[in-house]
Amino acid sequence: MSEVDIFWDPNGLVLDSLGKKKFRRITDGDTPYVEMPIRMLSIDTPEVHYPGNQNPQRHDEKFVDLAGWIQAGRAPVSDELAAYLLPRLATGTAGTLQKQQGEKATQAFQQLLDLKLTKPNGSKRTVFLRAADQPFDQYGRLLAYMAPSYNSREQAGMSYHDRATFNLLMVESGWAASFPIYPSLPKYRDMVMLREGGKKAFENGLGAWEEAHHVLTGYEFRMCYRLWDLTRKLVQGKRLSTRERSGWVRRYCVDMTTRCIHEPQDYHKVKPYDRIFIWPQGVGEAVAAMNLIPG
Repeated sequence: MSEVDIFWDPNGLVLDSLGKKKFRRITDGDTPYVEMPIRMLSIDTPEVHYPGNQNPQRHDEKFVDLAGWIQAGRAPVSDELAAYLLPRLATGTAGTLQKQQGEKATQAFQQLLDLKLTKPNGSKRTVFLRAADQPFDQYGRLLAYMAPSYNSREQAGMSYHDRATFNLLMVESGWAASFPIYPSLPKYRDMVMLREGGKKAFENGLGAWEEAHHVLTGYEFRMCYRLWDLTRKLVQGKRLSTRERSGWVRRYCVDMTTRCIHEPQDYHKVKPYDRIFIWPQGVGEAVAAMNLIPG
């Protein structure tokens, strides 16, 4: 029996269970470097691949089928959400548009990186990261806000916005939708800037919002693909539980300007730039923490 008399059982994360990491190099005997993807917090861009590595263009006809099933009353979607989604699904090019906008969002992000991470002398800046309270998602990606790293002399002549994160800059460009999810929310001042940047981009038709009446945000595209998949099963005569029928849209939505919380299928009643999302298991805590009221 060991002579150690202290027992401690930490709750730490096993990263291999969240996704394998590529080993890169070491700098000394206890400092290895590994490659780790980052999921930028509070934003969502159009999909380039979904689900998995599938090209969204392949889903054009699927979404037309979904529009027909919705019109025929065969999809488990409320009338109000159906009316909101139909113009976006019935175009015949919903997947193609998602792919095109995803590629443009990627280009916009690369341009921001080239601009913000290049110093006046041509050398490259490092980046500053601030991780969420929950540091990793289920895919092993670090959940973080990412910004250029400036030294103290540079910061002395910069405003708070001059030091903006890439998360905010992507929302301001219109190529990312605001997508804060409780409890990994930005600080109050950053939340205000996120909303103002998203509102300006939306109202001025910047980036993906140029086609606001037809655009599906990344999270809406993923949601509609799940709705197509389960409706297809219903059309084929398969019997699904209530939980399975409602599983395509699960997050509750809060209007950050009114503190009203809405059922998952009522998220569209909140302006895209005013939305905060909450997973079902976090609703009770969020209602108390943010003093929410029914929508």
